Amino acid sequence: MDYVNLGKTGLKVSRICLGCMTYGQPATGKIKPGSHAWALDEEESRPFLKQSLDLGINFFDTANVYSAGASEEVVGRFLKANTRRESVVIATKLNGVMRDEPNGRGLSRKEIFFELDQSLRRIGTDYVDLYQIHRWDYETPIEETLEALHDVVKAGKVRYLGASSMYAWQFTKALYVADLHGWTRFVSMQNYYNLIYREEEREMMPLCQSEGVGVIPWSPLARGRLGRPWQAETTKRWETDLFAKTLYEKTENADHKVVDCLGDVAEKRGIPPAQIALAWMLGKSFVTSPIVGATKPHHLTDAVAALSVKLTPEEVLSLEAPYTPHPILGFS
Repeated sequence: MDYVNLGKTGLKVSRICLGCMTYGQPATGKIKPGSHAWALDEEESRPFLKQSLDLGINFFDTANVYSAGASEEVVGRFLKANTRRESVVIATKLNGVMRDEPNGRGLSRKEIFFELDQSLRRIGTDYVDLYQIHRWDYETPIEETLEALHDVVKAGKVRYLGASSMYAWQFTKALYVADLHGWTRFVSMQNYYNLIYREEEREMMPLCQSEGVGVIPWSPLARGRLGRPWQAETTKRWETDLFAKTLYEKTENADHKVVDCLGDVAEKRGIPPAQIALAWMLGKSFVTSPIVGATKPHHLTDAVAALSVKLTPEEVLSLEAPYTPHPILGFS
């Protein structure tokens, strides 16, 4: 495993981050925000968390909304029982709907203070290494959000702050306002980025590179679409992931051309497509640590193996050539 600094901080994170949305509790009945029919329960999750530690992964990303808090509980219990707190980097997020009441979501000062304490309780820790705003809150002034986040850092409950998918102008404003008031700055951006969605290269990635912000992309394998041929047999997640349908349903004709080219490069190399897709991403100077989900052992071994795959300029060109512009996605 390789380790790098997260942005301009001194925090060392593994080049592969384990995404923990899959771990928690399978949803039954009516699917609520943050709950998924394809999630694994605690017993099913443990082998993948153990495999991650065995492979040298020290970076774990979850969110309060994942399985309505069960993901934080499962991840927290496992890490507490199997490693030292100081040896891992635990990241979580807030903003999504947690309670059916007026203040049950968002980035107000009230909600930040409440939800952070709830996350700490579920994870079983005194502090979070990286606390991230899951999306932009259009109903709360960014000044209120940033001051509250600064205060929880100064209280010792959070070590670093991060943000997730938003417009570049919004992230620029947040960085400027923090600097203006002397508040704690965001050190990372968790955004949607992969071979079939590269719109972030236009503004957000150059901004992060210029400002020294670490980039930890979510869905680097496009919900599994970059790990198999386009017409391969579907999975339970493929069939039930409603959010994924909003990301891919309208662009399938363009996306399958990229997937076909990915398959060609993988076949010539004699390695799985997922390794090629991740190697392409890891070759980007602005990417710190892709967030990889895993429901099968080879998902993690492929991810780590990608660290050793160096693509030629010709291979990179062939992978990128079929791409066509996409509508802006992933901000909601």
